[in-house]
Order: sequence, then structure tokens, then C-alpha cells
Amino acid sequence: MRELDRSFFRRTIPLAAARVYENAEISRCRADLGRDLLQLERVKPIRSDPEDANDKKNARKILLLRPDIRPQDPSTWTSKLQQLIQENKVAITPYQLELNYDIWTYYDIMSAILPEEGQDELPTGFSVVGHIAHLNLREQYLQYKYLIATVLMDKNPGIRTVINKIDEVGTQNEYRTFQYELLAGDPSMDVELRELGCTFQFNYSKVYWNSRLNTEHERLVNLFQPGEVVCDVMAGVGPFAVPAAKRKVFVWANDLNPDSYASLKDAIVRNKVSRFLKAFNQDGRSFIRTSVQMLLKDDLQIDMTPIPKARRRSRGAESPTCAPSSQRNYLSQPKTFQHYVMNLPATATTFLDAFVGLYKGHEDLFAPNTSTKLPMIHVHCFSTKSDDNKSEKIKICCEISDRIGYTIRQEDKEVEIWDVRDVAPQKRMFCASFRLPSEVAFR
Repeated sequence: MRELDRSFFRRTIPLAAARVYENAEISRCRADLGRDLLQLERVKPIRSDPEDANDKKNARKILLLRPDIRPQDPSTWTSKLQQLIQENKVAITPYQLELNYDIWTYYDIMSAILPEEGQDELPTGFSVVGHIAHLNLREQYLQYKYLIATVLMDKNPGIRTVINKIDEVGTQNEYRTFQYELLAGDPSMDVELRELGCTFQFNYSKVYWNSRLNTEHERLVNLFQPGEVVCDVMAGVGPFAVPAAKRKVFVWANDLNPDSYASLKDAIVRNKVSRFLKAFNQDGRSFIRTSVQMLLKDDLQIDMTPIPKARRRSRGAESPTCAPSSQRNYLSQPKTFQHYVMNLPATATTFLDAFVGLYKGHEDLFAPNTSTKLPMIHVHCFSTKSDDNKSEKIKICCEISDRIGYTIRQEDKEVEIWDVRDVAPQKRMFCASFRLPSEVAFR
């Protein structure tokens, strides 16, 4: 089947049903019959009696029975069913159960229409971005792509658009966008979605977004403390930056893509985080260097004093006043970054040499001269995959060491190689977190 024929999935199943004489007895009869009832997923065993179709107000109910109970063969009736019949609570009647396309799941339908030799790994996985379902179909399923898309949209009411990726993310341009083909539905790629309590609007064809990184977004954001300042070097539309700013973390977020930058600025306004989040549209390598100097010169204090709630007052009473300046609560932005986020897994490690000498001449800002530590760097990358990831983590540490000219080992203090997710059968995404060594920062 190459075009969907919904009539193909109509089925009529002959069953026995227990007609309940009094609707007040339905609960008792259902409990007594228990496992005698039809156990079929997404099919309710209680139905209106077809004989009372013309009297809906007084219609009786029937209870569908499992297939091995036959209406004309009392030898198939269980003792509990026979007891209810003897008590004149129910009567056995034939029933024709009509099933159609709507009752079957996406998996049921794919299993029925795809050839058996193509069912080793059915195309059940897809990403959802707003109203869009994003497929990455393997070659053997491409001939069924329109059929797959139609069924997928039928079985997921929130999906209005189905697309299939036809190249790897970032292979055509440096903005991490990809080529796609529309398989079904609305061609609009303008989406709105919520993640970690924040709302984002963007055109999915023009920016990078990966809903499968939701857990990673949350994990890193939870590492940041209120009052810290984070440099998000490849911020995209802000899945790390905006939720962090909501937590009163100062964030300097940058992305090279003008469309991502525009969507990031929209998210800042939409989520009311302009006090904590600054957006930039620069090359990442340049931003790592220039942001350090800009932050040193940026004096920012945010008034965190609660605003008194307006209260109804009697005539002549004084209006509530704000707290005097001596009692106000200010949150000051630090002069150095506590964290760097580099979520560009295909190439982010190649930017690490920008940290060499980053704070040369500013040794007095950090320990042991002050209590301030050098920043943590969280860099995402791809590697191969294995059961224990040991060899992959060693390779990642070697890559980082080569880039910064200083040896980083997994067993070192404040070094963690986090397994983010599988992206392909032999490919895995990691996040390497380490504190910038003084031997690198001050070189």
C-alpha cells in the first residue's frame, strides 16, 4: 500500500454480550464478570443495547464478553455468567463489534501495511517542534514516506505538519539549519512552543531547535545559581539562556545566525527576562574574547526589592511607599563569567583555543587573590558509542587537551563527561564540563 486506504482497516468481530436488564445493576455485573469481559485496548466493554436504539432515554446497556464465550453455546459460559443469568440479571445476546481505522494505533497500522522484511525497525521515532513532526526516515522507508506522514498526522491530533530531513544538520550552512521536504499538512514552519516554563516563537526552517535536548537544557540550567553570570556562546533561540534568566541568572547569549538572534530577542521580551538576559549576534570565537572585556566594564545592579501590593485604604490614609534606598535589595552582576555554554556539538571543541590567555593580565580577579574561581566550561560534542563510554571519554579529553594546550583527564577534579543522548546507531552526544585551568586562562 502506497496510498492510505482507511477502509482496509474495517473489521467486524462476532461476540457474545451480556444484556443487563436494569442499568442500576451495571456496576455489580461488571465487577462480577471481571475477566469474562472483553479485554481489548481502546475498546470499552460497556455499550448501549442495539435493541433500544430508538429509545435512547431508557436504553439498556450490554457488556461485551471475551471472544471464547459464544452466545449459542452454554458450555462456554462461566459459572459467574450462568449465575447472573439464573438471577435474571443478564441475558446472553450476539453482538457484532465494528472496528475501523480510528481504533488502531500508528504502530498497528504500520505493522499491517509495511512489508514484513521492512519491519525490523519501524519508523516510530520523530521529534515534535510545536505543530511540526520532524522525521528522519531511513532509505528503506522513503518509498512509503507520504503514507507514513499521513498516518502519523491522523494519530497525533496536535500535529499539523510532517517533514522529513534530507541532509545532516549544519552540512549546508553554519547556522545549523537543514534541508527538508514537506510530506503532509500545513507548509507553515512558524511554531510556538513551551519548554521549562518559557515560551518560544520561531521559524523552524531558519533556526536550530532540538526538542530531544529538553533534559539537557534542564540539567545545565539547574547547575547555574541565581546571581551568577553565564556566557552562552552558541545560544540559538535561547533554550538554555531564557530559562536561566528566569531563575535570576545573568546571561550573555550569542548566536551567529541573524534569525536565531531575532527569535532570541523575541523570547527575551515574551518571557520578561530583559533585566537578566543580553542578546548578541557575533561569531562565537570572537564573542568569547570580547565578552570578557565588555563584562568587566558593565556595571549592572538589579533592584530586587519586592513591590508592595496595593491595598484598599480608608479615605485620607497615606499611599504605600517604596522602601528607602538604604533598605532596598540589589543584585549585582559579577565582573567575570561563572559558566560558558557551547552547544554546537559538531564543532564546539574547535573554539576552545579562544580560552587560551582569556584572562591574562586579570589574575588579580581570581583565587588565590579573591574567592572567585575561574569559569566552568560546558562544551557539547559528538563521539562514537560503546557500552561503557570509556574510550569515548578518553578521546574527548584528548581533544580538549589538544585544543587548549593543557592536559585534561576524566579523573581530574571538576571534570565530567556527561552522556547526553544517542543521535545515530554509532554516534552519541556528550557534554564535557571542566574548570578553565589557570595555566590556560593566564598564559
